[in-house]
Order: sequence, then C-alpha cells, then structure tokens
Amino acid sequence: MAIDAETVRKVARLARIAEPEERLAPLAQELDAIMQWIEQLQEVDTDGVEPMTSVVARALPLRDDVVVDGGDPARVLANAPRTTDGFFIVPKVVE
Repeated sequence: MAIDAETVRKVARLARIAEPEERLAPLAQELDAIMQWIEQLQEVDTDGVEPMTSVVARALPLRDDVVVDGGDPARVLANAPRTTDGFFIVPKVVE
C-alpha cells in the first residue's frame, strides 16, 4: 500500500491537523515506510507461538467499596494554598 502526498493531505484534513504543503511529501515517505514495516511483520510465521501475557489478561485484586467520611478535613485542607469554610479555592477556569 503506497501512501502519497494526497493521502496524507486527506488524512490530515480528517484529523483536523494543519500540515504545510512542503511537509506532505516527507510525511508520505515516513508513513509509507511504516506501512511497509507492518506488511513485513504480517509475513512472520506465528503458528504455535503462545501469546504473551499482559496486565490486561490478569484478574486484578479489587478493594471493598466502603463509604468513608474522607478522614480529617483539617489534614485534607492543610496542603491547599487557599481555603474558605472547609472548601478549596481554585482559580476560575471557565469564562
């Protein structure tokens, strides 16, 4: 599968990525090399090879879901730069 500059332009537009025109040809070459490497990997014979285990394949221990009051509010608020009436004061982030 050959990737050309027009394909890169289309993918960049779909991904809402602004790429300058002079960058499309080098990007096409890089992506084409990646696709060739993937095609090369598909030629490897993996029959009889056991799948590797990963964290996803394991059952993770779960803790009991216990409702608590959060501990000592004074200790929780001790690290806050600013507080008032037991609440954190944070800068406004929505305008």
